[in-house]
Amino acid sequence: MRINADFSKRASVHAGKSDWVQSPMPGVERKLLDRVGDEVARATSIVRYAPGTAFSPHTHPGGEEFFVLDGIFQDERGDYPAGSYVRNPPTSRHTPRSQAGCTIFVKLFQFDAADCSHVNIDTRLVDAVAPAGRQGVRLIPLFNDGREDVRIEEWHTDATVLLDVPGGFEALVLEGGFEEGGEMFAQHSWLRLPKDSRLTAVASAAGARLWIKTGHLQHILPHA
Repeated sequence: MRINADFSKRASVHAGKSDWVQSPMPGVERKLLDRVGDEVARATSIVRYAPGTAFSPHTHPGGEEFFVLDGIFQDERGDYPAGSYVRNPPTSRHTPRSQAGCTIFVKLFQFDAADCSHVNIDTRLVDAVAPAGRQGVRLIPLFNDGREDVRIEEWHTDATVLLDVPGGFEALVLEGGFEEGGEMFAQHSWLRLPKDSRLTAVASAAGARLWIKTGHLQHILPHA
């Protein structure tokens, strides 16, 4: 399966308007944003767990990164409420479940092989800071290893956001929205810009709160 698999091109998905697709696991549905492979795949998805859903223990050979959009995601390490950002590095193993049900944004098989960092941040407990030289923007750093930078960004009402992204750019709208390239992005819309791009966006009247990653697309082939 190949979905938005040409990483040399701009890609967008308005997941808030698309239908859920049943996964092989009963009670788990998903919306596929990009994918290279079948059930074992380099994948970016929004995944919804019905209440009481549980997986058997499994390993993520290429790592797993997720952000909890709503509800509570769980495994043997604990509970991850909405707003939690988690990185489970390559070869990590867990038994995911959700007693109450949840929705997560998840990326699989996209880690550097040498990345061995476990990360668990409850972004509800972290204050956003104003980065130097970026008017109308506040951010919460989540992860930066020199290879990629992951953060939450908050764009003020009607803010114009200009950003050079030589290593590529990826964003999921958590709240509010923005306009880019003549396209409107609302909650759970996803945008990917290839390396050597420049982001030119305008936040909505409600502002925007985004999960953002930059730098990571310089490390993969255009046609993964």
